[in-house]
Amino acid sequence: MFDHVKFGVSDYAASKAFFLKVLEPLGVTIAAEWPQTYGIELIGPTSKASLCLYQTEEKPAHLHLAFVAEKRQQVDAFYRAALEAGGKDNGAPGLRPRYHANYYAAFVIGPDGHNIEVVCHEPEA
Repeated sequence: MFDHVKFGVSDYAASKAFFLKVLEPLGVTIAAEWPQTYGIELIGPTSKASLCLYQTEEKPAHLHLAFVAEKRQQVDAFYRAALEAGGKDNGAPGLRPRYHANYYAAFVIGPDGHNIEVVCHEPEA
């Protein structure tokens, strides 16, 4: 759907550590890194799209970022990792049938107040 998403963060080191830990269950790694003011690019193992973070003093509006998981266990692992990394619960892993019958997701609030979601659209294996 997109090539990359880039947004500013108020604490680059904290956000970098947070996103690397919470997205590790999805296989996300560092594709490239530059000075903090230009930031870091994160990418999944089979994705061409990337997530980029950079240091800024600006206070942008909060984002809702949703990452896709292939298995529900990845959603559960994301949620545990996010809470361990300092994320705040915004919706424990579970089905969200109001979206569709197999919408299994978890939500956390990241270091800058962004709503971070991981969703699996597949039925339970």
